[in-house]
Amino acid sequence: MQVLLGIIYAWSVFRGPLATLHGWSKAQTIAPYRYSLLAFAAGMIVAGFWQDRRGPRIVASVGGLLLAAGCALAGLIGQTLEGLIVAYGVVAGVGVGFAYVTPIATCVKWFPDKRGFIVGLAVMGFGVGPLLFGPLLEALIGKDPAQLGETIPRTFFILAGIFLIGVVGAAQFFRVPPVGYRPAGWTPKAAAAGDTAFTTGQMLRQWQFYALWVIYFLGTSVGLTAIGEASPLLQEMAKTTAIMSAGVALGVMSIFNGLGRLAWGSFSDRFGRQPAVLAMAAVSATACLGFLRQADGFVMLLTGLCLGAFAYGGYLALMPSFTADFFGAKYVGANYGLLFSAWGLCGFLVPGYFAGIMDKARAAGDLAGGYQEVYTTLAILAAVGAAVAAVLRAPARSA
Repeated sequence: MQVLLGIIYAWSVFRGPLATLHGWSKAQTIAPYRYSLLAFAAGMIVAGFWQDRRGPRIVASVGGLLLAAGCALAGLIGQTLEGLIVAYGVVAGVGVGFAYVTPIATCVKWFPDKRGFIVGLAVMGFGVGPLLFGPLLEALIGKDPAQLGETIPRTFFILAGIFLIGVVGAAQFFRVPPVGYRPAGWTPKAAAAGDTAFTTGQMLRQWQFYALWVIYFLGTSVGLTAIGEASPLLQEMAKTTAIMSAGVALGVMSIFNGLGRLAWGSFSDRFGRQPAVLAMAAVSATACLGFLRQADGFVMLLTGLCLGAFAYGGYLALMPSFTADFFGAKYVGANYGLLFSAWGLCGFLVPGYFAGIMDKARAAGDLAGGYQEVYTTLAILAAVGAAVAAVLRAPARSA
């Protein structure tokens, strides 16, 4: 299910063909992606409360139906930017949010002894989605400008069929553990033995929730911007120094995105969530300042994008684990859904803001200056997130 939901990260493949077909700017071609991330987060909040009450199967099934419907609708009304935003951005985005939260909440309950690892393993599929969809979308859309008006809608229809079968089908296997379940041979630490469950209202009265929200927002800024800009950047660089197609490079980047989720989740289980966040922020800053800010070749650009994706993936693994560690597993669906609003708001605001900077830099004939401004700012955001993480501590269990 998560691999299929990873279609949301492959949006950048559509951006070049849409710009060619309609003459849209960078800010316009990234708009459906931005709205899909915002709708994704909104769907997560609703689905989190719903799945805590009704279980994951029905919620994930509805998510798959919405995702398929959004793609089918994009094939019908996606000839305008507004239609594409409504269909792919809002309807499909809400569907992804509904389906995405269910395996995370379910896995946390089945594996309380290795939360970082199991969430990382679950969302790794989401991160490597573009490994499947990057080359597939390139092949379906094609490179003939005269055919784009036909191939782009057809691609959306094909995706609708894939999601209807794959996501809804996978949802039928979901189950939650029985009350009082513990893995064989596992004894929880004394402090967590009761697994004190904070309701959403109680969680919102803890300053740690807001600290985690800020860390999530700032920490994912680098990755979400890099993912949104990846395909256009790689296509531009490929004209002179290509060693692979942009679609294949997007797949390589997605591997690092997926591996980051598993690696940082496992790292946090062994060394702690806080050290993991600090290390991820350092990798993000290195990607921005050491590679992306001054990328002058395909290899340097791809290296920076892969490092940014590797660090970014860790936040998607650690934040559900942080939520369960700090506020208990019982209401993790609703609580993490609310925390996930940081990711959605970041995805809506940050990539669009930086796409606007790049449009102005392109118009002024100073692309290099635009990239320097974008990635210097992103490195600063990563550093601020690390500073907040450095003072983070768990809430009192008696709360």
